[in-house]
Amino acid sequence: MASFRNNSNLNRYFSGLAKEPYHIINLTLAGVIIAVMAYSGIFSPDGDKYPVACVHEKITGQPCISCGISHSFSLIVRGRIAEAYQWNQNGMRVFLFFLSQLVFRIDFLRLSVRRPESRSQLIIYDSVASGLLFLISFWPFIMNILKGII
Repeated sequence: MASFRNNSNLNRYFSGLAKEPYHIINLTLAGVIIAVMAYSGIFSPDGDKYPVACVHEKITGQPCISCGISHSFSLIVRGRIAEAYQWNQNGMRVFLFFLSQLVFRIDFLRLSVRRPESRSQLIIYDSVASGLLFLISFWPFIMNILKGII
């Protein structure tokens, strides 16, 4: 009888997740980040068999600021950090952004479920923290785009 009650509570918990847009967004983003990490783990950095090629490099023949980031991620998940920097000097900061966002998604989701009365304040903290982390992590890319516009 006790296991039935636990299953009932578990079902109620998971059905509540799908009702809140904030929960759906967190679950979706966590899924995308896990897919990015899996992609990095599946494709070997030792070959050049990545299914997504750099369109900029194919068109211009010149590498762009994000060229080599897939190789870099693959090397990072394998612990080959020095080599990762050789493929893309910004790879680690972008990888850490995704890793921290995965932690944020899981933690903010947990907090939102446990303390629904503070969800709106939590969303503000999440938005500010994620926005700042995005700016810090992608600053070289942002500057590269602005340099091309100005």
